[in-house]
Amino acid sequence: MNAPLLAPSEQELLRQVEALLAQERYQDHPLRDALARLFEYSEGQRERLERLIKISDGYHSISRSHSQTLTEQYDRQLRRLEKLARISDRYQNSLRELSEALKDAALRDPLTGLGNRRFLMERIKEETERANRKQAPYSLGILDVDHFKAINDQFGHETGDKVLCEIGLAIQDALREYDLCGRWGGEEFLIMLPETPVAFARQVAERVCLGIKEVRVNLHQEGCTPPISASLGLTQYRFGESFSEALNRADTALLQAKAAGRDRLEVA
Repeated sequence: MNAPLLAPSEQELLRQVEALLAQERYQDHPLRDALARLFEYSEGQRERLERLIKISDGYHSISRSHSQTLTEQYDRQLRRLEKLARISDRYQNSLRELSEALKDAALRDPLTGLGNRRFLMERIKEETERANRKQAPYSLGILDVDHFKAINDQFGHETGDKVLCEIGLAIQDALREYDLCGRWGGEEFLIMLPETPVAFARQVAERVCLGIKEVRVNLHQEGCTPPISASLGLTQYRFGESFSEALNRADTALLQAKAAGRDRLEVA
């Protein structure tokens, strides 16, 4: 008899019953048949219970294995998603940096590093709205480097580029911290002085012209470039007008300065 599911006392009882059934003196006992059938029924039930337990153990073993497999798959997928998230974050950061770099490149003059015409137009529009809102006019100036073509022709375009870069630096040095300057195109530069009436703006513009006159570019064996000057047209924004009207006035004043002999400032 194999009864691993029974307690020791129960196993002992079954052994006693089995031993009694085996003795010849009880073969004709009236209760022997009933006890034998009860013993046989008990053994059958025990065997069925053992089979059920084995099936249950097998199911739990498969379930545990399946559960472990699912956990491993989940962990692998989680690690994969974390890796993809890190790659995505780096990709997004790269896109942001590239977008900022492209935006900056689109608004900067590649030669001088100053704001380009597009950048200046955006800032003028913003300043025009602010001037009307605060009732504080700004002043606008356009300057042109005198005889710049002669510099290119005599010393070469590389020297001409250096001259433009030095002029850009000279303009920035002459302006106040909150003023704005940029390359308008070619050898033309634009300055904008927020909340500044033209009377005071004229003093700043004159300082700009003096700074340009001090620009020199070393030509190595030939020494330095000859004196450089600029013509400048200055105007003040008038409330209610479009910013293009102010630009046109500054441009007209510049043409007047050039027509009057260059190296001078004209106020519209």
